[in-house]
Amino acid sequence: MMDHQEYKRWLSSHPGQERLGQLYGADVKRQTARCLALLDAHQQAFGAGRPLCLVSAPGRTEIVGNHTDHNRGCVLAAAVNLDTLAVASPRKDRLVRLHSAGYAPLSMDLGDLSPQPGEKNTTAALIRGVAERMEALGCRIGGFDAAVTSQVLSGSGLSSSAAFEVAMAAVFDALYNDFTLEAKTRARIGQYAENLHFGKPSGLMDQMASSVGGLVAIDFKADEAQVTALPFSFAASGYHLIVVDTRGSHDDLTPAYSAIQSEMQAVARAMGAEVLRERNKADFMAQLPHIRQQAGDRAVLRALHFYNENDRVARAVAALQADDLPLFFRMVKESGLSSWTMLQNLYVHAQSQPLALALCAAEEVLDGDGACRVHGGGFAGTTLNFVPDHQVRDFTGRMDAIFGEGACLVLDVRAEGAARIGTP
Repeated sequence: MMDHQEYKRWLSSHPGQERLGQLYGADVKRQTARCLALLDAHQQAFGAGRPLCLVSAPGRTEIVGNHTDHNRGCVLAAAVNLDTLAVASPRKDRLVRLHSAGYAPLSMDLGDLSPQPGEKNTTAALIRGVAERMEALGCRIGGFDAAVTSQVLSGSGLSSSAAFEVAMAAVFDALYNDFTLEAKTRARIGQYAENLHFGKPSGLMDQMASSVGGLVAIDFKADEAQVTALPFSFAASGYHLIVVDTRGSHDDLTPAYSAIQSEMQAVARAMGAEVLRERNKADFMAQLPHIRQQAGDRAVLRALHFYNENDRVARAVAALQADDLPLFFRMVKESGLSSWTMLQNLYVHAQSQPLALALCAAEEVLDGDGACRVHGGGFAGTTLNFVPDHQVRDFTGRMDAIFGEGACLVLDVRAEGAARIGTP
């Protein structure tokens, strides 16, 4: 591993610039400065002359397959060109010290890897959970000193928590295991940490998209998720992915998120199964009167969304493989409408509906071209929009006027998932 000065020289060299270009495209100059600043922050916090690893884990965007992964459904997702970046050096003990831009410094001991009740919903819980799962899988772990910065902002709908979990797994892997973890395993480690230690019952889609990278179709039916890469470029087709942050608060929304999964699984139990994927839509429709009595109307609607959404993912993937953008955009729109009317994850309080407003405004601007839909978990936060190149300036200007300057994030798909930057 290189130390601070060696890393700085390498980043400015031709191989270093080429590597950053692979991850960040044309944004190499700004990302070089970002990496150099993070190296300085690590040196200032923890001292010079330390062997280092530099790792990156991207955020993700969900395209079709809203709230299906936790019932072993199908998802079309993509890693995006915003990431969590970490510089870390190994320690001889099990102490973890982490300095993250914008947050108070963290110090924790990995002597006890069991879930700690006082750590629920904290960064420490995610680190401890990643460490516990990696050690249980036979990986080596140890303490580290890390400086972290992230472009995947909390509440952006791009899954900042998954990017952080995947980045921490990459740190342990790079420092102690020669970066040998398989991408799917790294994703499951992140999900374990979020479910068991952090206390959020997320599915696996966020971590899988971040860890694997690219535009991917993921089928979670089997324990070993099937991941299909799709070599399709929206940019080459004349469209930008734009996420609109409506600035809605995610505070106290865990019960709303959890209810989707629990209600879908209540429907599954009414059919004698654990998750909806164990029964087909025909079984569901045949038993609908009984299911309604057992689980209630909203649960029935959410289950119907699940079955229809799985079919939409397959049709969206086929459309991309056939280069049929009109059909693909139709699937995106149908997915968004189903999320709004059947999954019912656009708002919690009827008096505050920023996601619904953002979608209606986007429809007016796009005027039939492209597509828009709720993004991520929903209830608050962001929308995803496919905007023609010639409308980007008008679209972002009008959305910023409604939701505030900087509400729009113009994104691209990142081909690579979790990555080690630099030679060992």
